[in-house]
Amino acid sequence: MMQRIRKTRAGRKLLANRMALGAMLIIGVYLAAAIFVMLGGISPSFCNQPVGPPNIPGFFAEAPAEKRLVNAENTLAVVDRALAKSTPESQQASLDEIQVGLRKLEKISLDDFELKLEKAYAIYDDLSASPDLENDESGLALLADLESEVESLTATPTFSQQVMETIYLSLGTDRQGRSIFIRAVFSIKVAVQIGVVTAMISVAIGSVLGALAGFFGGWVDHAVIWLYSTFSSIPNLVLLVVLAYVFSSINVEIFGKAIGQTLIPVYVAFCCTFWIGPCRVIRGETLKIKELEYVQASTTAGFSPVYTLLRHVLPNTIHLMLINFSLLLIGAIKSEVILSFLNLGVQAGAGASWGIMIRDSRSEVLNSFFWQIGAATTLMFIFVLAFNILSDALQDAFDPKHV
Repeated sequence: MMQRIRKTRAGRKLLANRMALGAMLIIGVYLAAAIFVMLGGISPSFCNQPVGPPNIPGFFAEAPAEKRLVNAENTLAVVDRALAKSTPESQQASLDEIQVGLRKLEKISLDDFELKLEKAYAIYDDLSASPDLENDESGLALLADLESEVESLTATPTFSQQVMETIYLSLGTDRQGRSIFIRAVFSIKVAVQIGVVTAMISVAIGSVLGALAGFFGGWVDHAVIWLYSTFSSIPNLVLLVVLAYVFSSINVEIFGKAIGQTLIPVYVAFCCTFWIGPCRVIRGETLKIKELEYVQASTTAGFSPVYTLLRHVLPNTIHLMLINFSLLLIGAIKSEVILSFLNLGVQAGAGASWGIMIRDSRSEVLNSFFWQIGAATTLMFIFVLAFNILSDALQDAFDPKHV
């Protein structure tokens, strides 16, 4: 396959573009992550599962002292409520159900839990009296002791658990204690899925309608022009919002899920609008191609218009289809972020998306916590930038005007 690409002029020009090769490498990494998620590597339910205390900073940066104290107190309060049950059996049952992040509690006696809890609360009471814990050296030392006591309540993790914890907490947690890394990686799958499906369907519809309009002319051309002119007269974002809202409110189940909890409303909303660009481009190119000698010769030789269209016209617009595919993929990803931010795109039951992450981070930003919105926007920026570079390279390599 690679040898065949190298033998073509366009292929050699594309492979000589180092920026395009770098962009393809980045896109390949994103596609690998999307395939991993699609194969069951990360489930939608796991995206909403707490894996640690809320609002942990990423890259294993240390949270403010007051935040660390609150996190330790929350864990102690959960254990204390379990020990407040009326019978030893109910106490033990409650303790067995508690999970701190990814860890279960240590298998020790109820009396040992009482002793550890008493010692930890004694340290907590001393820390609560500190007027400025962040600048209190003795208080920070006590805080480290308190965190050690809290950690001693949980079972010692295995090596695999430690690796998983390191990965899950690498970008921190959101205000519900969910892993930002897991949600960001799962969002890659949603972005790729929405982008690829939308771009493929939109390019296919737009290319067919544009080729028919340009090649046959007459009433076909007038009908297609009227159709895309009507859709173009409506503001794009307004049309997307209306279509997404209409389809998301339909009470129909598909594969056991309400249609509003799937990506189908997003696909329909995008495909109803994104076909217009490819249709205009392909129509204009077809108007030029059909006047060329080889197309005229095919018609004169008695070949049917459909054969001529499929054999001689459409193949010469493939470079425009490729360019429009990459551009529409980018547009679909950015539009999904906008709709999900407005709560009209991907729903929470479908897992996570960059739009959902940005929407959920609004309250966090007000508290100067930027890890969730930073992860979503950074991954989206890199992906969109890579496709923009690849789109320019494809146009430069395959467009006959650039020969």
